[in-house]
Amino acid sequence: MIHQQEPICALATAPGVGAIGVIRVSGLNAIQIVDAIFKGRKLENVKTHTVHFGTIQKGEKVVDEVLSAVFKSPKSFTKEDTVEISCHGSSFVIKEILKLLLDNGCRLAKPGEFTQRAFMNGQFDLVQAEAVADLIEADSAAAHSLAINQLRGGFSDKLTSLRDELIHFASMVELELDFGEEDVEFADRDDLKKLIESLQSQLTPLIESFDAGNVIKEGIPVAIIGQPNVGKSTLLNALLKEEKAIVTEIAGTTRDSIEDTMVIRGMKFRFIDTAGIRETEDIVESIGIEKSRAALQKAQVVLFLFDAPEERAYLEENYTSLAKDKKVFWVKTKADLSTNKSDADLNISAKTGEGISELENTLFESSAVKTQGDTVLTNLRHYDLLIKTNEALNEVLNGLGLNITGDFLAQDIRLALLHLGELTGTITTDDLLKNIFGKFCIGK
Repeated sequence: MIHQQEPICALATAPGVGAIGVIRVSGLNAIQIVDAIFKGRKLENVKTHTVHFGTIQKGEKVVDEVLSAVFKSPKSFTKEDTVEISCHGSSFVIKEILKLLLDNGCRLAKPGEFTQRAFMNGQFDLVQAEAVADLIEADSAAAHSLAINQLRGGFSDKLTSLRDELIHFASMVELELDFGEEDVEFADRDDLKKLIESLQSQLTPLIESFDAGNVIKEGIPVAIIGQPNVGKSTLLNALLKEEKAIVTEIAGTTRDSIEDTMVIRGMKFRFIDTAGIRETEDIVESIGIEKSRAALQKAQVVLFLFDAPEERAYLEENYTSLAKDKKVFWVKTKADLSTNKSDADLNISAKTGEGISELENTLFESSAVKTQGDTVLTNLRHYDLLIKTNEALNEVLNGLGLNITGDFLAQDIRLALLHLGELTGTITTDDLLKNIFGKFCIGK
């Protein structure tokens, strides 16, 4: 049975002036509250999933002409009675409609409250609820693909399957405890060991996928490293197709790291234009060079830029040791002025555009992050709970190896089930829900 809570309302579209604004109303008597200010069809009598034209009125005064979409419980996002009012995007109009709703019994929704109600009413589990926020924030095709996969239950299905298998054996071990004095064994220890090992073989790739998932979500960091005036800022501007960084003939113009993102064939990259690396006594420039070293160490991909053999030799001698275990590309700049192009992985001219497309393709191909058909971890909370689940399963295996009694085995199995339950929302606390849904935007 669906529990309908007090009615709430909020603007569901982005704030600011736009062509339209959508105001969402959900909860007990939501339809009747909108009926009190909507002049057109009586919404209480219409069929669910229908849209109706009319006016929002304050007494006899028309506030706006609107469309009201009706979703009756349980066939709505929250599973409560819901109305979505599409009005003109004037901030004045939106405020007036919200005020009328408040005057008629609504209260303003808290951040994420609509999605929290959907979760509480069993519309989806906690992993899927968090995927709603990821979907809203997705700014690349790869991030969108992961969010959609989780929203549709790809990750949840795996977790549910793992938990169901473990619950079966947990119940067998618990049953043994009821017959402790009779020395019976309902849970075959060899089968339990095989199950734990099977579960861990499925958990391990999920845990290991977190780095890749985080990269997809946040973007692959690419450090642009080279000596002053080699063309680092010019390259950044060429990639972004805007004058992001100041470019002059004066060496050392870039004193700080400049960072911006772009999407290449659906994959997000974070480019870091660093201060030119050289020996200097300038205090400010020295700080910039230290930041360049830090950016190089944090990057996953490093572009070493040079336009003369001695520049490459200097970078090889002083900086390649910092780029161990990273994908490194030697990029020769000012290709329009050079005849020798054999000493680099890529030859570019930011001035003419030569080699820029090839550089973009190389970056994409080198990213090698799977996004299709794989369940990839992107959420730190999920990662932490899977680590804890795996540790609890290790304790079960250790216990089996030491031939400990069923009551101690049951404790570790319960702990693994607790962490899996916290992940999907089978087990929750008010603080957990407040922390998760409090990060959502209002109206979602």
